[in-house]
Amino acid sequence: MAALVALFAGAMTFVEYNAVYPGLIEFRHAPPFNRTRFALLVVTVLMLCLIERGKFNPTALTQFLEAVGSLVGWAMDFPYSPVRLATLMLDHAATTAQVAAVRTAAGMAFLVTMVTLIWFVLTMRSGGWPSRRAAFNVWVNLPTFDPTVGADIIRRLDRDARVNVALGFLLPFLIPAVVRIGTSGLDPLMLTAPQTLVWTVAIWAFLPASLFMRGIAMARVAQMIREKRQAAAIGGPDGLLAV
Repeated sequence: MAALVALFAGAMTFVEYNAVYPGLIEFRHAPPFNRTRFALLVVTVLMLCLIERGKFNPTALTQFLEAVGSLVGWAMDFPYSPVRLATLMLDHAATTAQVAAVRTAAGMAFLVTMVTLIWFVLTMRSGGWPSRRAAFNVWVNLPTFDPTVGADIIRRLDRDARVNVALGFLLPFLIPAVVRIGTSGLDPLMLTAPQTLVWTVAIWAFLPASLFMRGIAMARVAQMIREKRQAAAIGGPDGLLAV
């Protein structure tokens, strides 16, 4: 099943990136947005897998990663924090070791997510995204966004950016709450199983970060359109500066 899902995702990505017209993938002509999101997911899963492997075959690397994840988890384990809420997904019968395992995984995922978001924001602020050497096609890079419908495009982009950032901020709190309410707490043995723990925590960290990045990117696109309009207004109808 995992191989079939991987083959389907690879084929869809290949077709999308070789198509001329818009498809399903956003920002496909504005690297490294999608590369950053993919790298975030890969690094998160890799780090969590190494931590889980260290429980059966410890090495210096796995022990170091577990220590870092545990340190970040303890630092972020305060009331109403995302890490504390992640541990509350467990049932009351969870042992101290099981809670610590979830806390360590959540701490490592949180660390990877924050480093990725900071790197993306710095890349964008430095003028490296999107590339100024190539035109940015809103239709191709935002296939689900119709610029001809509704209010002014800049206002709509700013609104969607704020909605995505707000959802990205709320999801780490909402996901554990929904799981807790819907299931009355997950079975500790089920959640702390290596594969379940890795993918649950990876998705818990990746979805909010992806929404954060999408909101930041849409705000950047709105800023670019605003700058283009201001430049056109200063230059006049012929695009020349008035003397």
